[in-house]
Amino acid sequence: MKSTVVKALSMKLLSWQALLVLLFELSSVLSLQTESYSILMPNVAPKKPETYLCTPVRVDPTTKHYVVGFSPNATMNVAHHMLLFGCTTPGSSEEVWDCGEMATSRQQGLKRASACSKGSQIIYAWARDAPDLALPEDVAFEVGGESKIQYLVLQVHYADVSAFENGHTDESGVALHYTDEPQPKAAGVFLLGTNGYIAGKTTEYMETACGINENKIMHPFAFRTHTHSLGRVVSGYRVRRDHRGVDEWTLIGKKNPMKPQMFYPVSNNLTVVKGDVLAARCTMVSDRSRITKVGPTNEDEMCNFYVMYWVEGSQPLNQKYCFTMGPPFYYWDRGFPFLNNIPSKDASSI
Repeated sequence: MKSTVVKALSMKLLSWQALLVLLFELSSVLSLQTESYSILMPNVAPKKPETYLCTPVRVDPTTKHYVVGFSPNATMNVAHHMLLFGCTTPGSSEEVWDCGEMATSRQQGLKRASACSKGSQIIYAWARDAPDLALPEDVAFEVGGESKIQYLVLQVHYADVSAFENGHTDESGVALHYTDEPQPKAAGVFLLGTNGYIAGKTTEYMETACGINENKIMHPFAFRTHTHSLGRVVSGYRVRRDHRGVDEWTLIGKKNPMKPQMFYPVSNNLTVVKGDVLAARCTMVSDRSRITKVGPTNEDEMCNFYVMYWVEGSQPLNQKYCFTMGPPFYYWDRGFPFLNNIPSKDASSI
């Protein structure tokens, strides 16, 4: 929405045809009445590093709302990253609980549970001081009412707790911008990731791929990358096999994961249909003398590529995740799905 206005103001010369198009776009933006609701941590003070905390919000079960944007309220010197889950049922009924399922340390006095106990899907992710996110026109996440999202659960990862040594507390979170006007296109997030490990003193390729098996047309419009400190490049592709059995790779997007971990516009205007494959690679460079495994802490690693997309109608894909065993057990050219014509150089360079 903001980008349309900024684009308009930056134009010095407009033909009358362009002016008519601009006025139409502005009228569409301004006619959408939105409200905001903030989901924040309730003044928490984690005691141990690498703590994951979750807090829930019950969405109005009598009315559907349509989320069209996100404004983070967080800084990277306090929060390592945040995820916002849409759940049918949350992992706990507590105001705050320990949701670091992969973590070895526990937050004393808090129940440990997953973010969602039923119907889990990621609708937003933030890290490294990423800015606001506005969805394309007519696109929204449907929550509340009879939708599958009856709760929103905010998860915050506190890698370092030195900010809380003097009795400070935290209200990191995110403001949701929403409307009650039904939107014709449903937003969804598809997450690709791996397990596995990285040997010491090596460059490793952590790769994942999954076929799309639903009869819907995905329109990717944004992507996000996430690793810890060993990541150098994260890239994602749509792979489509032609009649000769040769894979055609179309770039969705790639980034240095040490940059702000926001949702960036996709590199190509493309669609994903049943039978296509979504694939991602994280190029990791380790100068450590030890093995680095996939895990939740800064001493571990992660390889994630998020695809934010829209489909016509009110329901995104049921398929929401794609994870492989990762190195040394899975690579694009070893394992299922087996891929060919791999753009190895392009996938690991910016």
